[in-house]
Amino acid sequence: MKEKDKRSSDNTVLKKTLLQYKEEANEDRLPQQAYIIIQKAILNLQLQPNESFLEREIIEMLEMSRTPVREALIRLEMDRWIRLIPRKGFSVEPIIKENIEQICQIAEALDGVAAELATLNIDEEHLEILDALIASQENHLNENNLKAYLDVDNQFHNLIVEYSQNERLKNIMDSHSDQLYRARLFTINERKLPVRSIKEHRAIVAAMRAQDSKAAQLLMHSHRHRGGQEILGIIESKPTNKM
Repeated sequence: MKEKDKRSSDNTVLKKTLLQYKEEANEDRLPQQAYIIIQKAILNLQLQPNESFLEREIIEMLEMSRTPVREALIRLEMDRWIRLIPRKGFSVEPIIKENIEQICQIAEALDGVAAELATLNIDEEHLEILDALIASQENHLNENNLKAYLDVDNQFHNLIVEYSQNERLKNIMDSHSDQLYRARLFTINERKLPVRSIKEHRAIVAAMRAQDSKAAQLLMHSHRHRGGQEILGIIESKPTNKM
């Protein structure tokens, strides 16, 4: 397939995805709607690291006017999801090892604190929700649906942060969790099947159920550290992701 034809075919697929995200977006303000749609495509790797695109292409795909799309692109650049390339359009930010390493360090520390605090606040009803998420992860793993597994894994960690009842901690984690999710999705197919992660999740919940907050903190810290090291090793080995 010629390069021009391939680009046209890729854009057709991307447009279909973006319009699906547009239908799902629960937002009336067009600039915010455009931001959510484009960011979701970057998060889910429909727009790959280092992939370039033109403003007019996105305008056509989203079936919007120029102003809201332009506002969304400016915000996405400010939030370090994309970069402006003079006279060439935009490029999706690469997944850089040093950036993800810093985010992993934050996640290790704060997810550990979240697990410790959540243990002090959690009741059996919320522990059962975590149990159900682990069971769901196991089902997705048995079906080899790694994307669904990762989405549930994200819910598991986000809920523990929520159960910590520490709004400042939650705000910090929220500001970094999307970048970490993208890196995890980017590397998921090169990683070992996450059987060990499920065992670690069960151990964390067991410590929380036993009201052992320090054990929950240490288990979560170790879990995040191990996972982070796997991700960083794969990112470093991926030549297509380098700037």
